[in-house]
Amino acid sequence: MMENSDLEMWSSKEKWWGDNCLGRVDGFWLLPQFIQSIDRVVKHFKPLPSDIILASFPKTGTTWLKSLLYSIINRSSKHRLATKNPHELIPILEVQVYATSNEPLMLTPSSSSINRSRRLFSTHIPYQLLAKTLDSSECRVVYVTRNPKDTLISTWHFVNKWIKAKEGSWPLEVATDKFCRGVIPCGPYYDHVMGYKKLSLEKPNNLFFITYEELMDDPKTHVKKLAEFLGCPFIGEDREEQVEEVVKSCSFEVLRNHEVNKSGESPTWFPLPYNSFFRKGAVGDHKNYLTDETIDRIDTLTREKFHSSGFMYGI
Repeated sequence: MMENSDLEMWSSKEKWWGDNCLGRVDGFWLLPQFIQSIDRVVKHFKPLPSDIILASFPKTGTTWLKSLLYSIINRSSKHRLATKNPHELIPILEVQVYATSNEPLMLTPSSSSINRSRRLFSTHIPYQLLAKTLDSSECRVVYVTRNPKDTLISTWHFVNKWIKAKEGSWPLEVATDKFCRGVIPCGPYYDHVMGYKKLSLEKPNNLFFITYEELMDDPKTHVKKLAEFLGCPFIGEDREEQVEEVVKSCSFEVLRNHEVNKSGESPTWFPLPYNSFFRKGAVGDHKNYLTDETIDRIDTLTREKFHSSGFMYGI
C-alpha cells in the first residue's frame, strides 16, 4: 500500500459519475474520501485470532449478513437488531473504525463489543490490498458475493440516493459501462470476488465463501454452516427452533420494518439515511432493468472472469 495516499490517488484517477472521480490504488478503484482510512486499515489493523470479519463487494448482501452474523454470535442480544441498524452493530473498518486515526476508535456497547471475546468487523477492502493483514492472522473471514447483474442494479439504485444525485442522476447506461470496465467503488467487481474466492480455496478453515443466492435459497442450512464455521454451533433439543428464530428475525421484511431501518436520519459516518440500506433484496431484479444486449455483455464478461477460472457462477 502507498506511503502517501493523496499523491498516489491523484496520480491515477478517473470519472465514474458526473464530476465524481475514483482513485486507482493497486489495481482497484476507490472513493477518494476513504483512501486514507483504507491505508490506515492496511498498515495498522492487527486482527486477533478470535476476530470475525465480514468482507464483501458493495451492494452484495452486506446488511443481511451483518444481521445474521450478529445474531449467531450474540444470540441473547439479537433483539438489538430491532433498535440498532446492522451497520452500527458491526462497524466498517475503513469507514468507522479507522476513519480518522491510526488507532481504532473505541468500540462502544452499540457496536460489536457485546460479545467481548468475539469482535465483529466488516470491510469492502479487496483481499489483494489486505493480503498481508489477513494472511498473518488466524481470524475468520466470511465473504458474501452476489450475481454481477443484480449487484450492478443495486449499486445503481444506491448511488442515485446520494445527495449529489439531486444535481444529476447516474444513468443506467453509464453505470453499466463503468461496471463492466471495473470503474466503480471497490471495482473491478470480478477481481474483488476472485481474490476472496481463491483465498477460500487455500484456507477453507479461515474463510467462508457464500453467495447471496445460496443464502436466499436455503437460509436455515447456511445459517447452521455459518455457526459451525464461527465455532458456535446451535446445540440442544431446540436447535432447529433456534436456527429458525435467527433466520426469521433477520429476514428482509422483518429488518426493513424496524423503525430504525425506516429512519430518514443519516449516520455520522455516511451521508445517506438508514432506510437507503433496505430496498428490495430480490434475486433476479436485473431482469426488470437490463436489456438482452446488456445481459449478454455482462454474461460474456462473467464467463471470461469467473468461468475460465473454474468458478461457475453469475449466469
